[in-house]
Amino acid sequence: MCGLLGLICATDADAANARKAVAAALHCQRHRGPDETDTWADAEVVYGFNRLALIDLAHSHQPLTWGPPESPTRYTMNFNGEIYNYLELRESLTAEFGAKFNTEGDGEAIVAAYHYLGADAVKKLRGMFAFMIWDSEKKLVFGARDPFGIKPLFYSAGSGGIAFSSEKKSLLELSGTLGVAEELDRKALQHYLVLQYVPEPESLHAGIRRIESGTSFTVTPGGELATQRYFHPVFSSKPVKGAAEADALYERIADVMKDSVAKHMISDPDVTVGAFLSGGIDSTATATLAKRHNPNLIAFTAGFEREGYSEVDVAAETAEAIGVKHVVRTVSADEMMETLPLIVWYLDDPVADPSLVPLWFIAREARKHVKAVLSGEGADELFGGYTVYNEPISLAPFEKLPGGVRTLLGKASKRIPEGTRGKDLLRRGALSLEDRYYGNARNFRDDQLRAVLRTFTEGVGFKDVTAPWYHASEGWDPVSRMQHVDLYTWLRGDILVKADKVTMANSLELRVPFLDAEVFKVAASIPLDQKLTKETTKYALRRALADIIPGHVLNRRKLGFPVPIRVWLRDEMYDWARGIISDSKTEELLDKRAVLALLDEHKEGNHDRSRQIWALLVFMIWHGIFVEHRIKPDVPEPAYPIKL
Repeated sequence: MCGLLGLICATDADAANARKAVAAALHCQRHRGPDETDTWADAEVVYGFNRLALIDLAHSHQPLTWGPPESPTRYTMNFNGEIYNYLELRESLTAEFGAKFNTEGDGEAIVAAYHYLGADAVKKLRGMFAFMIWDSEKKLVFGARDPFGIKPLFYSAGSGGIAFSSEKKSLLELSGTLGVAEELDRKALQHYLVLQYVPEPESLHAGIRRIESGTSFTVTPGGELATQRYFHPVFSSKPVKGAAEADALYERIADVMKDSVAKHMISDPDVTVGAFLSGGIDSTATATLAKRHNPNLIAFTAGFEREGYSEVDVAAETAEAIGVKHVVRTVSADEMMETLPLIVWYLDDPVADPSLVPLWFIAREARKHVKAVLSGEGADELFGGYTVYNEPISLAPFEKLPGGVRTLLGKASKRIPEGTRGKDLLRRGALSLEDRYYGNARNFRDDQLRAVLRTFTEGVGFKDVTAPWYHASEGWDPVSRMQHVDLYTWLRGDILVKADKVTMANSLELRVPFLDAEVFKVAASIPLDQKLTKETTKYALRRALADIIPGHVLNRRKLGFPVPIRVWLRDEMYDWARGIISDSKTEELLDKRAVLALLDEHKEGNHDRSRQIWALLVFMIWHGIFVEHRIKPDVPEPAYPIKL
């Protein structure tokens, strides 16, 4: 696990000073790997890395050099992540090709697989990863990012070459070397305000993009980047007939989850793995199964001292039931306001999900005890856990109406006063699935966004992001199509960004057993009636785990890490929010009077505008840090390095 940085120079001459530039830029991602830091270079390529060591602590250094016996230094790899099936992969490569290995770590398995299998090697990897392999004989870099986008990978190309990095901040530091201007991407800003995150492959800097999840790439010195999608998730369910087939499905789910958690617990004996624990089924399942491999497991929970916004009591009951030590971190409004600029600095691009703040605090607490944690991200997308997935069922009567009637209902909804019960049902019922569902986030509609965004552009909207994924899922049932869209929007744009960024900010590795290739194969086969019922979500998963997790959690809907910003923005956070808006130098982009009016409307209590306000506040803080350079968070040096 590390923060990687790699620069492929446009010419040999450019490489002369590139190593110093890369070494300086590494400082921006030192939190991703406090155990080791170094650079490596040859005539065309410069690598930098910060390593967080969890497997083969003393030997699997980065960058890693490997080659077959006839050319032992042919490949050099920079790698961020963990490969959970590396032992099996090493064994199969040895048996089939006679592969030789020099370490006990997982990195060599990637390089050897690439040597013997070519680009298809990435399909054999079970884990989370972003890597780049330099082939010194072919003068070519091959790289890839994991199927779901658990680990990030930014890139920037200019006259000086092309660079890849785990952190966008490092690429901003290299902008002069690369010859790339630091310009704001206004289209990405509009997408952010609608979706609450910047969708892949965009970033808020026009000169910096992202390698997409499930994608590999090649590039040569002075050449163009070429990408290839290798992961094409398909939800191909078949009806379950009878109790025997249903029981067989539940058994497959339980077995694959047991296997995935077991593999996600791998580490050297000196490295302790813990678990995040909320009050829901997902984190409870991972913690309960993890306890089988670590009897001294520690579970971590965040909460707030406000009724209705904390799962601490349920999590404590769960921790006692499964027999694990329980650590709780309570977060105050003052702490959130004070720490948010630092968290935004770590994020690279704004993410308007308030739950990332308590996650940052509990990650900081967890790092005092462990070096890696398991968490339940991905279960909702794979097993049908969001209540919004019930919407096609509730809107089914509208689907039977002629198109003209649905259009009239949509027009009628516009004449109904805002906040009237049934208005949004009519509005959404008049729309097709492709027109109404853009992921598990709903923020500004176009008519609302025009009022605050001066650079609002007609024709720029969520369909820019969702259309390709709806096209790929034509003919599927509507819930599967929604899950598919969420894999490419909400999951990789919000859930996994916050999970990676705020844990790695604290030099803590987050592992997500639900987002495993083998788990997905089973989850993708679940029929609609086993995902959702009138009473519950994730029905098949709940049945599969019925004998594994405590009964008080089994049918409880989780809160996750809920944050009381709705009430705080009317009280404790109101003056703070006004100050951020007033101080911001975003007049060219935002109508600050309209933003203040939105805040006052929320304070009056007639409408809940908290998520819209939060998205604007987070962007203004981001702008103050990365564009105005007015806000300068005090970034601490990473703690808890180990001696290798």
